[in-house]
Amino acid sequence: MNYETLYLFTMATASLAIFPGPDNIYVLTQSIANGKKYGLATVAGLISGCLVHTTLLAFGVSALIKTQENVYFGIKVFGALYLLYLAYQVWRSDSTVSLSSEPTPRKGLLKLYKQGFIMNVLNPKVTIFFLAFFPGFLFSDTLDTIIQFYVLGLLFMLISGIIFSAIALLAGNISTYIKKNGQVGFMLKWVQILVFIGLAAYLVLSDK
Repeated sequence: MNYETLYLFTMATASLAIFPGPDNIYVLTQSIANGKKYGLATVAGLISGCLVHTTLLAFGVSALIKTQENVYFGIKVFGALYLLYLAYQVWRSDSTVSLSSEPTPRKGLLKLYKQGFIMNVLNPKVTIFFLAFFPGFLFSDTLDTIIQFYVLGLLFMLISGIIFSAIALLAGNISTYIKKNGQVGFMLKWVQILVFIGLAAYLVLSDK
């Protein structure tokens, strides 16, 4: 078992969860507009949805890897190209982090959980991202690939859940800091680009 690979996966997941994206911005705005517990309910739904994507990836890709010798390398190349595409998309995007503090019609906690879950499960970009991101971090030559994908999936859910929950709980402080520091969005944008490029290079150059 390669613990260094798991450590790299942990660091990469934490980096991706921190940077502004549709999910954490949604959690942040929900918390600002309606309160921390509503943000946490949204986090629970979003993170739960990741289990569906993990299951699809584990059983689908594991079967392909077992039956086709060159598929694994092809998936890694696809993953690297997709991560470079994400870096390009971030480069093209506006570096301004826009937050809305206007109150929205308040939904029940269960409804917000369901909404977060459905948003995640029905988003094909999440499936593609998991396909691009996870296979390069398989960490054992002996452990079944299905088990490895579930370990990675649960680790991804745990780390993202902790960071998203912190965002929900610290929403007010984060919002104030972003508004006072206009360069935050610009800095986060370029760090995010570098992370995506670094991950793409790792996927291509890693010997697994």
